[in-house]
Amino acid sequence: MKTIVVTGMGAVSPYGIGVPRLWDALCNGESAIGDLTRFDLKDFAYTRGGEIRDFHLPKDCAATGANTDLATQFMLAAAAEALREGFPAPSETGVVLATNFGGINSGENVITGLLGKRTAQPSDYSESLFQSCADHVAKQWHLGGPRFVLSLSCASGTAAIGYGMDLIRHGHAKAVLTGGYDALSRFAWSGLSALRTMTKDALRPFDKNRSGTLFSEGAGALLLEDAESARERGATIYAEIAGYGANNNAFHMTAPAKEGAGSAAVMQMALHDARMKPEEIDHINAHGTGTKPNDVTETQAIKKVFGAHAYTMPITSIKSSSGHLLGAAGSIEAIASILSIRDQLIPPTTNYRDPDPECDLPCVANVKKSMVLRAVLSNSAGIGGCNAAVIFRRAE
Repeated sequence: MKTIVVTGMGAVSPYGIGVPRLWDALCNGESAIGDLTRFDLKDFAYTRGGEIRDFHLPKDCAATGANTDLATQFMLAAAAEALREGFPAPSETGVVLATNFGGINSGENVITGLLGKRTAQPSDYSESLFQSCADHVAKQWHLGGPRFVLSLSCASGTAAIGYGMDLIRHGHAKAVLTGGYDALSRFAWSGLSALRTMTKDALRPFDKNRSGTLFSEGAGALLLEDAESARERGATIYAEIAGYGANNNAFHMTAPAKEGAGSAAVMQMALHDARMKPEEIDHINAHGTGTKPNDVTETQAIKKVFGAHAYTMPITSIKSSSGHLLGAAGSIEAIASILSIRDQLIPPTTNYRDPDPECDLPCVANVKKSMVLRAVLSNSAGIGGCNAAVIFRRAE
């Protein structure tokens, strides 16, 4: 079986543009949450989230991204960073992107245009389509390999990594640019508010007093590559992707499956795919949304899969600092998992004050933790019951 590695990473987050800025903020427990300012919030109970401010497209993407949707611009900037060190022949490089809302700001312009509140521009229609971002990314770098767009709620970014991995394994591409992205808008915020999963307090994953999640926007990109191809072109190898799993609960639109059955299954699938034993995983970058149902069932799932090892294996949720980045969450958390292996460092779960007896696994609380890390599992779940997990391993 082919060995798949990560040879490029890029990020756009409420902390700013770039993986170094993201990683520094996460390791120092810096909060990305603030008052939202981009749209009118007078009719909403929830007014805080992770908004990207003062964003500018990189110069080399300016021509392609000039009239694109804001979410597409986030992805273009993340992709530019991920591809900066080079990639195999464009004709052999594919694209797998993932999003919850696609070009939602352009879509909102279309809706308000239909309501007679403004005049929609022709580009609003094309930019609102889910495939639009992937089209722009492929055009910018002339990527002629397979091109796909996934929308699997908050498991989207992780599932995109798994699908990209399969394309390389089966010989459909030498490399695949994968990424998750989303932008906030009034229309999107309306739907997120209707879920009633947000908090007016801090996001406190696994804490006894947690009261909900907080949403953010951004994009994460990873360049996956056949290890042989990476070695031939002298690429920097950040980590090996050892295995992944993806499924759905077939249970409920918003509630997780009982005892985290779907989440447990994808973690087991990832271990089987990687041909690894549970005790070979050193750390889990958890989904950890700060909602009571998710945190309890994710804890149950980890215990089911890892048994006694679960109590010796630190977990963390970077959402406590970054907020929940929607379709970008899995991609950003994958980047954090890879950097944990590189730097032998786990970023903290911030805002953790009172341990919950139902979430009794060893949480890296409030302060980053140094330890030997050979393999990290990144776990994701989403509304509608989608689950995905991916294992990263130190590259030999």
